[in-house]
Amino acid sequence: MNAHFSPVSAAEKDWWRGAVIYQIYPRSFQDSNGDGIGDLKGITARLSHVATLGADAIWISPFFTSPMKDFGYDVSNYTDVDPMFGSLYDFDALIAEAHRLGIKVMIDLVISHTSDQHPWFIESRSSRFNAKSDWYVWHDPKPDGTPPTNWLSIFGGSGWQWDATRMQYYMHNFLTSQPDLNMHNPQVQDAVLEAVRFWLKRGVDGFRLDTINFYFHDRLFRENPPLAPERRNAATAPAVNPYNFQDHLFDKNQPENLEFLKRFRAVLEEFPAIAAVGEVGDGQYGLEIVGQYTSGNDKMQMCYAFEFLAPDPLTPALVANTQKAFQQAAPEGWACWAFSNHDVVRHVTRWGADVTDRIGFAKQMASILLTQRGSVCIYQGEELGLTEADIAYEDLQDPYGIQFWPEFKGRDGCRTPMVWDSLAHHAGFSSGDKPWLPIPLEHTLNAVSTQEHKSDSVFEHYRRFLHFRKELPALIKGEIAFETVTETGLVYTRSLDQQTVLCAFNLSPDAAELPLPAANWQTLEGHGFASEVVDGKVSLPGWGAYFAILSQE
Repeated sequence: MNAHFSPVSAAEKDWWRGAVIYQIYPRSFQDSNGDGIGDLKGITARLSHVATLGADAIWISPFFTSPMKDFGYDVSNYTDVDPMFGSLYDFDALIAEAHRLGIKVMIDLVISHTSDQHPWFIESRSSRFNAKSDWYVWHDPKPDGTPPTNWLSIFGGSGWQWDATRMQYYMHNFLTSQPDLNMHNPQVQDAVLEAVRFWLKRGVDGFRLDTINFYFHDRLFRENPPLAPERRNAATAPAVNPYNFQDHLFDKNQPENLEFLKRFRAVLEEFPAIAAVGEVGDGQYGLEIVGQYTSGNDKMQMCYAFEFLAPDPLTPALVANTQKAFQQAAPEGWACWAFSNHDVVRHVTRWGADVTDRIGFAKQMASILLTQRGSVCIYQGEELGLTEADIAYEDLQDPYGIQFWPEFKGRDGCRTPMVWDSLAHHAGFSSGDKPWLPIPLEHTLNAVSTQEHKSDSVFEHYRRFLHFRKELPALIKGEIAFETVTETGLVYTRSLDQQTVLCAFNLSPDAAELPLPAANWQTLEGHGFASEVVDGKVSLPGWGAYFAILSQE
């Protein structure tokens, strides 16, 4: 199905700037056929939820043909749908319904690696002299038979796997069943860009690029140096993973990626109003790389690093320092922020495990996220205030968690099925016998059905705040400036053209007063928070917020 293109305005082409993107993990969103696994028809049936919430776009995690060793992030066919999720016809129907509802569709593109079941790899490993022998990263062993470099896998152990047919090692940054493509080969670049065109012709509006900084390796295969203990950052991998012990100078983050991203952007420009967001996975150089990848208006429209996905608690200083660091590293760039996704502990648990008022905390976190300078990703279930699920070892599906259990329990706890109806079978997710992951009772009690139209619920707060935000262009595309940053107090402004909006937050369970910058502020309503202003100070309850607009009078 080829999309029909018509001229678009500059504003339409700029739709992604400040957009709210709702991430859908397809296995867990809605099961339409009772097999316990979510699918494309299920997503289509639930798109009204996203539209009602007020999101501008959806990002769908991988649904391509895959042996599912890493749940779709191991692709064996870039241009088809895995039968588990449906068919290309189902995807076309999803696109049509999303566009009817005014929702853009972005899909997850995984081109740093493929599955070992991909026909490209099957041919590549068959000999050293076939047409695709150089499509993956192969290397002879050291003289003693050990791997060619000290590079490590994010999933634990060496980043090299021995292949007895070629009598060589192949590189894998993730599972051994996820061999790395050799992006130094122009034919490989051409092949993945053809897959990009395939989906653009079907009508997608953009892409989320998985592990965008992993595309290239060092041509000289130099060893990574050790990383000083004080520089180890668990944002890229769990703290128990020795991956954090290296300074990853040579197995990723290579300069050649910049030219490839220009080629990628050129393909996007063949189609109207397309956007891409890149995931930069690096605990040390994340914002610096984001700055490089979003510079010059000829690479990525936006990227995100892991500052707000890390275990570190969200503090006023973290918010201010991250925004300032981003502006310094990427003065031409645009960020895309998220507090939760399919790879990290849900933020209500990660940051609020000891918080008594979970609902108030969840509302405030949403409001901070939705007033940041940058675009925003909301992860399914976040709008319900869902906590991290506690999954028993025998129910684990994630190979990452199985590898590092019990110190790291993997990613299943944030991937459990969406809860729609507290009174329905499996909370309305599936009519089958057993969902692919168990649904916690706590989640069921917080299903959409129990929160919808309940004015003080987390869900209604997200909905209310998203609509509040849409009425204020400064909150969508404006600049950010910080006025007050204390241990628990955060005040900043967002400004665009003649509009300046003030945002004040009390990141504490106790009531507090925050000073407001001297100006003629007009209190805004419609966001769901209560506050009182007296003598240039705003009194806020625990986890409270205040919003005002600079009067033009």
